[in-house]
Amino acid sequence: MIARLLAEFPLAIDGPVIAAIAAGAPVEYSCSGGKDSVSIAHAVHQLLDSMGHPRDRRFMVHADLGRIEWRSTPATVEAAAESLGVPLTVVRRKGGDLVSRWERRFELGCRNYEQLLRYHLTAPWSSATNRFCTAELKTQVILPELLRRHPGEQTISVVGIRREESLKRRLTPISKVEGKAFTRVNGASILTWNAGVDVTEAQVFAHIARHGLPLAEGYSLGCSRWGCAFCVLGAANDWKVAARAPGNLGVYRHLVDMEASSTFSFAPERWLGDVAPDLLPPGLAADLEKGKRLSIARRRLEDSLPANLRYVKGWPQRIPTVEEASVIHDVRAQILAMHGLSTPYASAELVRDRVAELFHTMRLKEAA
Repeated sequence: MIARLLAEFPLAIDGPVIAAIAAGAPVEYSCSGGKDSVSIAHAVHQLLDSMGHPRDRRFMVHADLGRIEWRSTPATVEAAAESLGVPLTVVRRKGGDLVSRWERRFELGCRNYEQLLRYHLTAPWSSATNRFCTAELKTQVILPELLRRHPGEQTISVVGIRREESLKRRLTPISKVEGKAFTRVNGASILTWNAGVDVTEAQVFAHIARHGLPLAEGYSLGCSRWGCAFCVLGAANDWKVAARAPGNLGVYRHLVDMEASSTFSFAPERWLGDVAPDLLPPGLAADLEKGKRLSIARRRLEDSLPANLRYVKGWPQRIPTVEEASVIHDVRAQILAMHGLSTPYASAELVRDRVAELFHTMRLKEAA
């Protein structure tokens, strides 16, 4: 049976996972509702049956990202749990949903810009190089919950990642023990099992069809991937599909309004508001065009800043000259005015003194 299962759906397994299964470790299926998490959880469930793992030691967990989720996601996740006959736990970030996190990020970025703690204004959005969305609203919410629910034990966390998805994911290990942040003195720890790393997309869809598993609505509507209704890494077509899907109009308009007011496009060089302009009320459409114009002006201004003073870890690296401080002040004054912000550093001299203060503080920290 195991040979037939693995031939149809080539799950990956290694020594640490085999040992944990043999010890009867609790297994938690992390499920987003997408095709990968649903199919991989089902196939692992079958494999665990064949290995004699007790069913009452298996569970499903879902991180609810709030307004950014498709309205059908809860029902899809519930159906996935029912198909396995396992209890489902839904967890949420206590500090608010993903849209709230983006809003708060921009708010804090503006405050830091006013206080000259940042050289550039900070965009609200997560990105390919700064995926705090998955870290803060998924990993950092799910794993502590697993530690709480299984005190003193090593929990196997099954995650639906496939190497075929991207170049970065080709390096995904079969399993890994999570670090100190997810280890407790009572012996509780997390063994993440990427069981589906070698499975192909075709095998995923075939497995779902073969076993009649729930399939998220976005795929039938034409989406290439599933997760947030609007993902900063999503394809333009996926954005278009999501914008016109029932239940997504409110969050679509809200995100476009954030683009307009922040002057930052949802993804680099791609404005979410452009995918379905006919869905925008006239006032919002006008605000978006204004935001785009201000975005061009802001970037042009930022490009005129002294390049060798740009923000890096340990910033500032040096104190600007009087002439450089004058340029920094003039640029900041225009960007602050764009966003209705104010600052106590309202002259070139005050700007230079502030950067000098930050420079000496940073050097003291480095020495310590």
